[in-house]
Amino acid sequence: MAQMIVLEKNGIQKKSFVGFSWTTFFFGFFVPLIRGDIKWFLIMLILSFLSFGLAQFILCFLYNKFYTVNLLEKGYSPADEFSRSILKIKGIII
Repeated sequence: MAQMIVLEKNGIQKKSFVGFSWTTFFFGFFVPLIRGDIKWFLIMLILSFLSFGLAQFILCFLYNKFYTVNLLEKGYSPADEFSRSILKIKGIII
């Protein structure tokens, strides 16, 4: 099950998750499209068609981490201590 965390950049907060993505499990490549993550939308779309849907199952376990790391690389940082501790526990930040 995914843990919700809050990331912040210049006063703008975004919700993110770490852990298994049920939304990706049920909705596949539409999840990154809704989140505005065009790069992963295209990757997931292509992989889903090439693997006949198998990649969608595998990406359920990975996508939330990819999305969170991408936000951190764009300059977002944990907005509170809970988010920071979850990211440390999952090994995403030091």
